[in-house]
Formats: sequence, C-alpha cells, structure tokens
Amino acid sequence: MFIRIDHIGVAVKDLDAAIKLYERSFEMELVHRETVESQGVEAVLLDVGEGHVELLMPLSDDTPVGKFIAKKGEGIHHVAYSVDDIDAALVEAEANGMKMIDKEARTGIRGSRVAFAHPAATGSVLTEIVEPSKETH
Repeated sequence: MFIRIDHIGVAVKDLDAAIKLYERSFEMELVHRETVESQGVEAVLLDVGEGHVELLMPLSDDTPVGKFIAKKGEGIHHVAYSVDDIDAALVEAEANGMKMIDKEARTGIRGSRVAFAHPAATGSVLTEIVEPSKETH
C-alpha cells in the first residue's frame, strides 16, 4: 500500500525557533511554508533525503495540534506514508479493517491529498496517508 515515508510531523510551539534548530543543527533545507487553515496549523517542510520533516505550529489551542501540545507537549505528532492513489489506499485500508479518522481525502500541505488513520488502529501512532500533488511529486 505505501511507497515510502513521506514525512514525520513534529508539533512545535514556536515555528521560527524550530526552523532555526533544524536548519542549523541538522542542516535541513526549508523548502515550503504554508498556513493550512483547514487543519489549523502553520506548517513547513524541510528536506531530508527523499522525505521531509514537517514542523506544525497550531493556529490556536483548540486545534488538533494545539490539543496535542497541551496534552503531550511538543514532539513527534505523526508519521506520513506516501501512496500513488489515496482513494484506492482508503478502500484498501477499510477492507483491512483499519479505523480511519478521515473516510475521504482532504487537502493537505502543497496541494497534497491526505487522510488520517486513528491511532487506536495503528499501535498508538497517528498515521497519515499522503498522495503528493503531481506538481511536487
């Protein structure tokens, strides 16, 4: 079902400070910055090999990432796996009995199509399925 790890999502309180840390300490290049209103975050992608680290700063405390930080603190929020066809992947996930948060794909960063599996179905790890936009693939 999955092609590769697309990105690791990291929840942060201060996006600019986190960017500086990743650029300076890990020599990762910032390749994209965007506010994703539908998910309540300002997010950036930093390149690492063929994948990314996605830093996520909540737009408010009542967003999913805001609630995550309030409950668990900053840190790894999710793992995202790339697929060629998210619609087919969602059908397969359902056929395999995977409990999904999203029954249909929604728009993610850089025009990607995304859906999340419930952590209860994935060993307590929030799992994102990503079909990258054809322009960034």
